[in-house]
Amino acid sequence: MIIVKNLDKYFGKEKVLNNISLEINKGDIFALVGHSGAGKSTLLRCMNGLENYGIGSLKVFDKEIKDLEKGELREFRKNIGMIFQHFSLMQRKTVYENVALPMQLWKYDTKEIDTKVMELLKLVGLSKKKDSYPAQLSGGQKQRVAIARALTLDPKILLSDEATSALDPNTTASILELLKKINKKLGITIVIVTHEMDVVKSVAQKAILLEHGNIIGSGYIEDLFLQPDENMKKFLGEEEVVPDTGINIRLHFPKEIAQYSIVTHMARTLNIDFNIVWGRLEKINTHVIGSLVINIEEKDELIVSEYLKEKNMRWEIA
Repeated sequence: MIIVKNLDKYFGKEKVLNNISLEINKGDIFALVGHSGAGKSTLLRCMNGLENYGIGSLKVFDKEIKDLEKGELREFRKNIGMIFQHFSLMQRKTVYENVALPMQLWKYDTKEIDTKVMELLKLVGLSKKKDSYPAQLSGGQKQRVAIARALTLDPKILLSDEATSALDPNTTASILELLKKINKKLGITIVIVTHEMDVVKSVAQKAILLEHGNIIGSGYIEDLFLQPDENMKKFLGEEEVVPDTGINIRLHFPKEIAQYSIVTHMARTLNIDFNIVWGRLEKINTHVIGSLVINIEEKDELIVSEYLKEKNMRWEIA
C-alpha cells in the first residue's frame, strides 16, 4: 500500500531524510518513531504530498507521489485522512460542522453528509456533543472530532502526526483504543508518528526508528522490544547492570512462553543456583513479552546451555 525506496529529502542544503526504505501493508498500524528532529513528521508529510522529495521513490496505491499533477494530487488525498497534535479544528464551527466540512467542500449531498457525520460521531462517542463548539470540549474530545473529520471521505489510510502528544495518559489510552477500533472495524491502514514508546507498544504492529533522518531500526514491535539492538537500547535509555563475575545469560520470552515458569523449572531440574540480575516485562498490544538476565557459575554454563537448547529457548550470553 505504501512503498518507500531509497528516498532522500532536503531542506535547502540540509539533508533531513537519508536513503529511507520501508513498506506498509494494507491493514497495518505502523509507527514512525524518533526524537524531535528525527525526520518522522517530514516523512509522513511526504506520504500525502504535503512535502516533495528528490531522490528515490514513494508510492501509495501504486502511484508515485512526486509525479502526480495538482488535480491528481487532490483526488489522491481523498483516500488519506490526517490528524494532528493540536487538532486543527475551526473554532467558530460546531462539532457537527467541523466533521461535515470535508464533505461540504467536495459538494456531497446534504442528506448524505448528515448520515455520515452522525455515523462518525457515534463511532467516536460524541453524538451528544454535535452542537458544541471546540472551546467547550476537552483535549480528548477535540481529538475525537479531528479523527471523525479525517474519516468523512472514507480514506483507506489514516496518518497521525503526534496526535496524542498534547493529551494526558488516560486520554491518550482512550484515543489509542479508538484508533485500534477504527483499524479493526473499518480496515483502515494507520501510520503513526510518535516519540512516545508507550504509544508504540500499545497500538502499533510494526515500526521504524529514525535518528537524524536515518533508519536505525525496523521490524515487528515484539522483536524490537524483545531483542533490542544497541540503537534501540540507546533510544529507550535502557542500561543493563550485570555482574562482572560468572556467566550472564539473557533469556528472551516471546508471547508464547512469557507466562511459563521456565526459570524455576530449570533450577529444580538441574539443581543449580543462579541469580536473577536484570529483567523486564513489556505489554505489547494485548500480550506480554519479556527478557531476563541470570548469572550462573562458569562450571554450570554447559548444562544450562544444553537445557535451554532442549527447551528451544531464545537466549544469548549477555
